[in-house]
Amino acid sequence: MTVKVLIASYLEPEYVEQIRQVDARLEVIYEPSLIAKPRYNADHKGASFTRSTAQEAAWRALLAEADIIFDFDQTHLEDLPELAVKAKWLQTTSSGVARFISDNKYDERMPDTVFTNAAGIHAQPLAEFCIMVMTIFNKGFLGVLRDQKNRHWERYAGTDLSNKTLVIVGLGKVGQEVARLAKQFRMKTIGVKRSIANIQPEELNVDELYTPEAMDRLLPVADYLVLIAPHTDETENMMGEREFALMPAGSVLINIGRGALVDEDALMDALQRGHLSGAGLDVFKTEPLPKDSPFWGMPNVIVSPHSASTTDNENRLITELFCENLRLFLADKPLINVV
Repeated sequence: MTVKVLIASYLEPEYVEQIRQVDARLEVIYEPSLIAKPRYNADHKGASFTRSTAQEAAWRALLAEADIIFDFDQTHLEDLPELAVKAKWLQTTSSGVARFISDNKYDERMPDTVFTNAAGIHAQPLAEFCIMVMTIFNKGFLGVLRDQKNRHWERYAGTDLSNKTLVIVGLGKVGQEVARLAKQFRMKTIGVKRSIANIQPEELNVDELYTPEAMDRLLPVADYLVLIAPHTDETENMMGEREFALMPAGSVLINIGRGALVDEDALMDALQRGHLSGAGLDVFKTEPLPKDSPFWGMPNVIVSPHSASTTDNENRLITELFCENLRLFLADKPLINVV
C-alpha cells in the first residue's frame, strides 16, 4: 500500500527528506516550482505567484491523488474540497484554524477528512512576546528609545513584574506557557478557560482558574490582560468600552489571539485617555493593518505584524509533529491535535 503525501507549502529540503524517512509506504510529493516561494523563515502562505496552464494542471492532478496534505493549499482555499477528493487527513501549520474550517464549511464539504493543527508549536515564541511586552511597559522602554533618539538623558524609575497580576484568557498550550514564564517573574497568574471541571489551577501553571462568566470580577485586578482565545461568536468583541473601563488605571492589554476579540475603537479611546497605559498587539481586525490606522502612531502601542509566533525553528517543530502524526496515521491510531 502506497500513501501519497503532498506538501502544499514551502519546506526546507532536509525536512522533506525527514518526512520521507518515516516509512517506506510513503510517497512524499514536493514540487517547489508549483508552490509559492517564502518571504521569510517559516512563511507558509508565500509570495504572490501565478502558475502556468501546464503547472496548474499538474498541481490539480497532485491534489486529486493525495491521501495526506501538509498544509492548506493557499491557491485553492475556496475549492479545495472539490479538488482534494481523496484526502483523508490534512495537517495545518497554524493553530487557530477551527473558525476557518467552519466558515468555509470544510467540515461539511470534506466529511471524511481529519484536520490536525499545530497547537503547541508556537507556545514559546508567543509567551516570550507577552513577557517582552510586559517588560517594555514596566520599564518604560518606549520612552527610553524616544530619549535615545533625541539624545536626551533623564533618569527615571520603572517597576517590577513581581506581585503584578496577569489574567490570561485562553489556557491552551500557549496560555499555559505564558503563565509558566510569568511565574518565573513572581507574578500572580489567573487563567480563564471555557471548561474547568476537574482541573486544578496548578495543572495549567496558574494560581487561580475561572470560566468566562467571572470576567467582570477579574478585569478589575488585571494589571496585564493577555488574550489568546479563538475567534468565536462568544468571543467576538469580548473586550469593549465597558470591559476596558473595568480594568485598573494604568493596565496593559496584550492580544495574540485574534483581532476580532477587541473593539478597536474602544481600545483606542482607553489608550488615548490614558486609562490603559499601553497595548501590545500582534493581531488586528484588518490585516495588514491599514496605513491610516491610528495604532501606528500611538506612543503607547506596540504594533507587531502578526509575527509573534513565527521563528526560524517553526518548520523543524512542525515537521517533527507531522512525522509523529504520520506514524500514528499509518498505525491507524488517533492523531495529535485533531481540530
